[in-house]
Amino acid sequence: MDAREKILEAAAELLAAAPAADVSTRAVCEAAGVGAPMLYRLFGDKAGLLAAVVDRGFEQYLASKRAARPGADPVADLKAGWDNHTRFALEHPNHYRLMYSPELTAPPAAAREAHDLLHAILERCAAAGRLTVPPALATQMIMSANVGAALSMLTRPEQYPDPGFSARLRDAVIDSLTRSVGPERGDGVPVAAATLAARLRAAPPESFTAVEAALLNQWLGTLAEG
Repeated sequence: MDAREKILEAAAELLAAAPAADVSTRAVCEAAGVGAPMLYRLFGDKAGLLAAVVDRGFEQYLASKRAARPGADPVADLKAGWDNHTRFALEHPNHYRLMYSPELTAPPAAAREAHDLLHAILERCAAAGRLTVPPALATQMIMSANVGAALSMLTRPEQYPDPGFSARLRDAVIDSLTRSVGPERGDGVPVAAATLAARLRAAPPESFTAVEAALLNQWLGTLAEG
């Protein structure tokens, strides 16, 4: 095991056992059997170390999401993704709280990837005519609600004792942004524009130049925003 892996292993173990989502670099160095200069050379500073620890802890969770095969119903996949996100948060509370901590000045790559994976599912929802707002906006709304619910359950468990709270909020948020059927003749312009934009992003027309495709996507995005 090289020095980087030793440091990450030690930091992960200390973080899992810590009463709060934080560890000291001195404790990490002692546990890993390395000097502070080595830690700072490899990770830059404490924030860089903690971001690397979070990415390492989230790797298994993200790997399972990358490998997941799309189901026939993208909205069902969306709800399953919410549940998996919440489950991981409750099973790895310190890693999760650290990932979304405002004090972590070096944003973990895992946070961006989780956001991108959610956005990909919402693109499928839009292409199927199931999304009532643009995918980018839906991604922001769902991720904010999912993260907020998970952090609330972790930091204020006495205020959120209902085990069904997350599922109820999930359905309230996702049901407000989706619908049970695909495109219909009577659809409004925003829904039709969001659906067409998602379909064109999934299968760009070969007859368009890159500039034409970008311009069309911009127009459809404006229409989708209502």
